Amino acid sequence: MSHMWTFQRVGGLDQVVFKNADDIINLPNLDPKLWVALSCPTTGLDFDKRTLALLDEDQDGRIRIPDILDAIAWTRGKIHSFETILHSSDILPLSQINTETEQGKKLFITARSILVNLNKSDCDYLTQDDVQQSIKINAGKLYNGDLIFPASAELSPEMQTFIKSAIKIVGAEKDISGENGINIDIAKTFVQNLQIWQQWQKDISNTQTPFGENSAEIWNLVQTLKPKIDDYFLRVELAQYAPQAQTALNVDEKYIVPTENGLLSDEALAELPLSKIDTHNSLDLVNGLNPLWKAKIKQFKTLVSPLLANSNVLTEEEWQNIQTSLDPYASLINSKPSMVQTKVSVQPTDSIEDLSNKTIKNMANSDLLAQFQEMVDQDNKTPISASDVLVLEKLVLFHKHLYRLLVNFTSFSDFFSLEKRAAFQLGKLYIDGRCATLCVSVDNIAKHITMSNYSELCLLYCECTRQGEKKVIAAAITAGQGDLLIEGRNGVFIDNEGNDWDANVVKIITKPISIQQAVWAPYQRIGRLITEQINKWATSKDADIEKTGTQVLQNPDTKFDIGKSVGIFAAIGLALGAIGTALATIFQALFSLSWWQLPLVIIGLFVIISGPSVILAWLKLRHRTLGPLLEASGWAINGQVKINLLLGGLLTSKAELPKNAKRNLRDPMRKRRNKFAIVFWIALVLGIGITGGWLWHKGHITHFIEQQKQELIQKTTDTEKQ
Repeated sequence: MSHMWTFQRVGGLDQVVFKNADDIINLPNLDPKLWVALSCPTTGLDFDKRTLALLDEDQDGRIRIPDILDAIAWTRGKIHSFETILHSSDILPLSQINTETEQGKKLFITARSILVNLNKSDCDYLTQDDVQQSIKINAGKLYNGDLIFPASAELSPEMQTFIKSAIKIVGAEKDISGENGINIDIAKTFVQNLQIWQQWQKDISNTQTPFGENSAEIWNLVQTLKPKIDDYFLRVELAQYAPQAQTALNVDEKYIVPTENGLLSDEALAELPLSKIDTHNSLDLVNGLNPLWKAKIKQFKTLVSPLLANSNVLTEEEWQNIQTSLDPYASLINSKPSMVQTKVSVQPTDSIEDLSNKTIKNMANSDLLAQFQEMVDQDNKTPISASDVLVLEKLVLFHKHLYRLLVNFTSFSDFFSLEKRAAFQLGKLYIDGRCATLCVSVDNIAKHITMSNYSELCLLYCECTRQGEKKVIAAAITAGQGDLLIEGRNGVFIDNEGNDWDANVVKIITKPISIQQAVWAPYQRIGRLITEQINKWATSKDADIEKTGTQVLQNPDTKFDIGKSVGIFAAIGLALGAIGTALATIFQALFSLSWWQLPLVIIGLFVIISGPSVILAWLKLRHRTLGPLLEASGWAINGQVKINLLLGGLLTSKAELPKNAKRNLRDPMRKRRNKFAIVFWIALVLGIGITGGWLWHKGHITHFIEQQKQELIQKTTDTEKQ
């Protein structure tokens, strides 16, 4: 029989509702396509860091569905019931530990031992703090049950050297205290490698060469001198083949360039031949040598002189014989044995070659490994084992945080709740009289914008700094207007721990914010357009006046063109007449309406102007989604997770006065005016308006404007004829 699931349609998705323990236990049977999230990063979350680290067993920095299912299965085998997990309790009752298994019994005993050590014998529950204190206490002990030993000062100097060397050559594991240490596997691997290396060195020393105990020294010298000696004999052969090239084969003039002190540098000397080149097929080991190589040649001569016919001269044949005699030795040297490897958390830093032969011999042949084994056996008998304490820590953390992870992964019920916050909501951004609560972590702004742009959310990317720390967030603005939201503005970011950060807006994704913004947007655009045109006109006229004034000052005899001026005034009169006619038509139409029709006309004009903007904004606001924003932060989301107008209004709150507050509309900074004067001017304006409207309605003003226009036209005509 299949499990009976309960789903709730929220944010455009069917989200599972956890009603009881069976819902959690049966999660492996829930189709992954019905999970809201498929994976999320372990960073940039408002979630317990230690719990995330325990969930991320493969340490790839991500939490996936299998990780959560493994956590559920692991927890299910350790406790009696999942019902207490639904409450995200801070305490783990000892009665919940399943003592029917051997591991459960051991965990129960360990929990009791922890409480006794913390003087809490009367407690029947365990908390995360209890476990942390126990770990901290045990961390300071040499024998703490973790079977890992750092180079503690409590150990003998020989054992400390043994552990330090093993860490450098093989690697290390982290002790419960966080220090690097070694376990028995690392110790055995280290000793095994020492023995392998020691045997190889023994085989090398037993290899027969004409140089006896000096084999290693002569071998190193031959490797160092081989390029120069081979080069010398090659140059000799070339000199024998082409005697005319002998000068060029010796020293190239470009290298004979002394430094400031009059000497050649070592780099220059290194490029020169080993000795003077002639046609003799031998190398003088005493005279005419390159100063840079003279000391090594002297050492070489001392070691190989028994094999030379003339101890002061090395022939090419003798040089070849020396190398051939070292072939068995060279073969063994080149067959360096591979070292045994073991799994470690901290990689080695040195090679076994860095250890002296004496150190290798002492540690390989001593009983240090046996002593280390005794230490491990003693540590394994510790009453409170570190491994069991870590298991208890994991159980306490899963018992406390697993349910919150489920409602922030399987579903997003915390996000759609009015009382709680989701794991990806890092805090609140206060800016421009608003508080934005949908703030997510950002690693790379440019990369983040590529995906988050599809969320249709207005986003402020802010660099937040506090006491030398720095982080970047993206805050969604979902209420109010965006006129004053510009790059460079400052705000304050309050994280979930109550710390305040200085926030600076460095990038903005501009999108519709609210219906209120859409209503007034056309009028704001018209206002800006009129203001820009007036500014342009005023600037142009100011420039013309300045130009005319300059011309008059430069040429005082310039005659005033009355005809042109009259034409200008006539044009102005015509413009005013046209405006007056238009106004007369409008007023005539308005006064011809009934009183109840006038409000409808105003509403109609409002709808015509604001309607398209509101409809377009409404369509875009309906497409606001959370999915792309989280995808940009590293999540993998199954759906879009829509943010409707109601939720948008809750995610960003605007400044509002408290319920019991009173607003005083009298501004003390404004100039006080006489009440009688205010009443007089209001009455005057109303009287002029009513009178003017009546005159327009009767046509008197229109008749007057037409009469003045005809007279102006007649005067202009008469002037042009003259």
